[in-house]
Amino acid sequence: MLKDNAFYIRIIDSNEIFSIIPLLQKLGNYSVSEALLKERLQEMTQQNYECLGIFDAEKLIGTCGLWFQTRHYAGKSVEMDHVIIDDAYRSHGIGKMLIEFISDYAKKKSCNWVELNSYVHNFPSHKFFYNQGFVAKGYHFVKEL
Repeated sequence: MLKDNAFYIRIIDSNEIFSIIPLLQKLGNYSVSEALLKERLQEMTQQNYECLGIFDAEKLIGTCGLWFQTRHYAGKSVEMDHVIIDDAYRSHGIGKMLIEFISDYAKKKSCNWVELNSYVHNFPSHKFFYNQGFVAKGYHFVKEL
């Protein structure tokens, strides 16, 4: 757990994973139903997935998923997923605190690097991640089935 004044970050236990649903709905522009998010989160917690929460006192103000895997090109790594911080809390240093927490946590789990995807149109996130030491290594392609 990392604390900075009233803000703190901790891993969300799988039995409270549904607490992130309102943030996920906002991130996805409410395009996925609550029921489907619950179903998917339940399945994710059975895989190599962990989720952290960012809190202001006891209020959940942000979340980030963490996928742990071993990659042939990187060894053990963690992929950040669905990063969101409530609009009212942006530009307060919380994102930097989040990256520091994830980097330290990944090192403790013997990871060689942290990776993430960012939507191509999300220029503010690109600038933020560049400023945190990330580099663009390629494109992420998808094909809907």
